[in-house]
Amino acid sequence: MNFKKKVLKNGMVVLLEKRNVPVVSVAFAVRNGGINEAESEKGISHFIEHMLYKGTLTRDARKIAQEIELNGGVLNGFTDETVTAYWCKMPSKHINVALDVLSDMIKNPLFKEDELKKERQVIFEEIKMRRDTPQIHVLDEISSFLYERPFGIPLIGTKESMNLINREEIIQKFKQVYKPNNLILCVVGNADFNKLIKFAEKNFGKEKGKMEEHKIKMKNEIKIEKREGIDQANLVLAFHTPLANDKKSYAAQVLMTLIAGGMSSRLFHEIREKRNLAYSVRGDASITVNFSFCVVYVGTTAEKVELVKKLILEEFEKVAKELKEDEVMKVKEQIIGNYLISMEDSQSQMINLLYHEIDGDARKFYNFEKEIRNVKLKDVKEIATRVKNGYSFYALVPDDKL
Repeated sequence: MNFKKKVLKNGMVVLLEKRNVPVVSVAFAVRNGGINEAESEKGISHFIEHMLYKGTLTRDARKIAQEIELNGGVLNGFTDETVTAYWCKMPSKHINVALDVLSDMIKNPLFKEDELKKERQVIFEEIKMRRDTPQIHVLDEISSFLYERPFGIPLIGTKESMNLINREEIIQKFKQVYKPNNLILCVVGNADFNKLIKFAEKNFGKEKGKMEEHKIKMKNEIKIEKREGIDQANLVLAFHTPLANDKKSYAAQVLMTLIAGGMSSRLFHEIREKRNLAYSVRGDASITVNFSFCVVYVGTTAEKVELVKKLILEEFEKVAKELKEDEVMKVKEQIIGNYLISMEDSQSQMINLLYHEIDGDARKFYNFEKEIRNVKLKDVKEIATRVKNGYSFYALVPDDKL
């Protein structure tokens, strides 16, 4: 890959994967997210992300959107546990517009009091939306069954924490975190690396920022919760896995693809195709250098919750005892194929590189295929063995059906 990386004197990182196509994806990201928040400020990173689209010294919210969209671009952002990012995708001939608008947003936000009040209400509605959508709610809640507070609190925060956060605290957090040494400029597409470096050096000073660190404490917990007004039971089984800086983390990814990674997975076949117990059966892995866990989600009937849970645990046991090398080889090809597909879109690739840089070095992304091919059968089986001895389980079921 035509990839380049440079760490500037002020600590800011510039990444470029050059592509000879007429489209470019650009992101400014800060190494800050949910893991950096105290319980009383939970949701502040996400709140700041929302506010940076509300206006700067020279652009209001509409002008920010217009400068990107009227040049054919798409503007968005996201907050995660380890990163907050502001990005756009647009014709490469307008990359200077992208750089100018995004850098203005992360350097010169106004945080107007009236906009803060309005956006707080928007986030309250987002909290309600997530709670009122059982498929989302159970995945949000499972972190509280895997980790102690404050990390176990959903990234979006709570109504209580969001009511506590005021303008002064937001400005203080912004000034503390949004400094060059915490920033990453990531570009995928047709761009000139030297010009990106000159832009970053010209537009960002030498100030040093810092981030709060809170110890992440693991736990396991099981709970079934009743709720009126829903018809389907939604359940999640999750377990801790090796961190991203451990080679065995790749074995965890192989295990989760084998177990619940698509229509060919073991649990999709066992729960949906064979027994017709669910429509949706899927798995996912959240693996970073700070925390790491895997989840299996199933939507089923309330009467079948315990059966589905039993089937999930039994499948992990079968893998631990019976898994053969040929099945592992097939799953590796599936993962590598998905990896290659993820690289096709410049926006997806931009996000891939950002996460790998946050976890240590973006260059490691390009070693992914090699690392997956090096996964050992015994490591996949060993991680599967761990599940029965330590997992968290959460189910949200109809109140009148249990």
